[in-house]
Amino acid sequence: MTTYCEYCNSHPEDTLNKTYHDTQYGFPLKDDNLLFERLILEINQAGLSWITILRKAENFRKAYHGFDIDKIAAYSKEDRARLLADAGIIRNRLKVNAAIENAKRIQVLREEFGSFKGWVDANRTLSKEEWIKLFKKTFVFTGGEIVNEFLLSTGYLAGAHDKDCPIYKRVASLRPAWINK
Repeated sequence: MTTYCEYCNSHPEDTLNKTYHDTQYGFPLKDDNLLFERLILEINQAGLSWITILRKAENFRKAYHGFDIDKIAAYSKEDRARLLADAGIIRNRLKVNAAIENAKRIQVLREEFGSFKGWVDANRTLSKEEWIKLFKKTFVFTGGEIVNEFLLSTGYLAGAHDKDCPIYKRVASLRPAWINK
């Protein structure tokens, strides 16, 4: 199986994946809305290629108000209809509903943990299998691959980059959660 690093190195024409690999993938995130964005993008990737999501990422940001958790949690029936009619994003009812429902669930988590990041940080020592169970219990539309990619892409699980990848050292220098396990 080819790793993401190998894919990016062997496909220099794929500048969207290369840019994402070099500047975002595996880098720790501190902002709740950015963490939520990554979760929603990973949910929307289910059954599709990542390049599809990268091509539509800016459309997602606009359609979902910059992934503002509180705005999305307050979305109305009209907002759902607007999203389902937006050809610039993935128009899947289950995925749209997951974004809204998961925003509401993050609001509840913030009451106890202060932030979405606080909740994720409080559980950072979990194994991948424990993470998957926790996400399935806490959120909707979060299967094993979605959880794995969310955790890899946000620096909570090791393995986003090969150790000989130059980006590995940049990510490690930022002290992601997996480095302190």
